[in-house]
Amino acid sequence: MSYDFDRITNRRGSGCFKYDGLNMIYGRDDLISLWVADMDFPVAPAIMEALQKRLDHGIFGYNLRLPVFYDTVLNWVEKQYGYKADGDWMLSTPGVMPAVSLAVTVLTEPGDGVLIQTPVYRPFHNAALDQGRVLLTSPLLLRDGRYEIDFDDFESKLKGAKLFILCSPHNPVGRLWSEAELRKMGQLCRQHGVTVISDEIHADLVFDGAKAVSIAALDDFADITICCMSAAKSFNLAGLATSVVLVKNPSLRQPLASAIEKYHLFMGNSFGIEATIAAYRDSEVWLQALLTYLEGNRAFLLDAFESELPQLKMLKPEACYLAWIDFRALGLSDKAIADLLVNKARLALDPGLKFGDEGAGFQRLNFGCPRSVLAEAVDRLKKAISEV
Repeated sequence: MSYDFDRITNRRGSGCFKYDGLNMIYGRDDLISLWVADMDFPVAPAIMEALQKRLDHGIFGYNLRLPVFYDTVLNWVEKQYGYKADGDWMLSTPGVMPAVSLAVTVLTEPGDGVLIQTPVYRPFHNAALDQGRVLLTSPLLLRDGRYEIDFDDFESKLKGAKLFILCSPHNPVGRLWSEAELRKMGQLCRQHGVTVISDEIHADLVFDGAKAVSIAALDDFADITICCMSAAKSFNLAGLATSVVLVKNPSLRQPLASAIEKYHLFMGNSFGIEATIAAYRDSEVWLQALLTYLEGNRAFLLDAFESELPQLKMLKPEACYLAWIDFRALGLSDKAIADLLVNKARLALDPGLKFGDEGAGFQRLNFGCPRSVLAEAVDRLKKAISEV
């Protein structure tokens, strides 16, 4: 079956933050929207059929996840990430970040250290800072166009941490951590008594035939890991607010389960439940076609930056539909880069500083869109830079 990822769908006026929030965030709405990390593609046909069937039923009362939900998720997790989990370990939340924030709430106290690897997804920062925890950062090292872990610094920071929030694969730098890297992080966390919260929401969006491995699938790290997963990114379902959390260790699972029940977050979204089943059970062919298209978008951008925008450097992402672009050679401040993009090129990208101080001089570009949109964005960027 073929899928038309080149078709442009007008999302304005649909209540989506990526487009209808432009004026609020950037001060104008005539921009090509390449910021919020969702895709501009309709979902897989099997998902649409499942949602239509649920809609046709016509009654949307309180939900109960039937065994098919648990079985489908567990089968996918074992097949895709090598993690053989048990249904009793599974909790449900409206998203990965509510799970991360709740875990910080129930497993730490004000003043406890929470470690992250910067530059990294901004809500990780907020999950610690907004709750009075001490944010510890272990900056990733950029070497020859690829980010690596500084394990000496990582271990040093672990000594003051109670939790480590792992982004696997990593947003925004696009690293797919190797088994060796995951093992070393897990061993050090276990050695220093640190619990791992692993955000694996991008784990299906892996390029070049590689596979993501869950840290919880390695050695005995499941005992120290809270594993957060969702079909939201890979199948473009973020608006359906459905995620799962796998926690083997009862001493970690029970307080998190109590908090989920306390705040009444367990019920779930009728459409999100059905969409997750249809995604994991019936939409793998669509996902493979999507990955092929995204790899084409990645190749298009890499070529464009090398041949037409040599002043800028795009790191080659190993996973995620997010390009991390180095603007530092322009010699502009981050404020000037933002002005260039928004008011000259009329592009909405995510500023690197949003992901931590280590993001200075960088921008994140979402290439989960039709290729013609990227071509127009490149043309606008070339013109704007030629006038600097």
